[in-house]
Amino acid sequence: MSVFEPQYKARTGSLTVRRAHLERLEDGTEVTLGVFLSNTKTRRAKLTADKLQTLAALGLEWAAA
Repeated sequence: MSVFEPQYKARTGSLTVRRAHLERLEDGTEVTLGVFLSNTKTRRAKLTADKLQTLAALGLEWAAA
């Protein structure tokens, strides 16, 4: 799981992210949050139960299904 999801959700109140969205971390690093979430959703069948549970706790409904 990425560390930048909670930062985005705290700022916007949502995890609906455009695929092209770049998230800038406090240290200046840029990460492609939209690509990460899209790829993770596509590959969710391969994720461990712990990772799915963590993503679901963040509010990603597809991770709870």
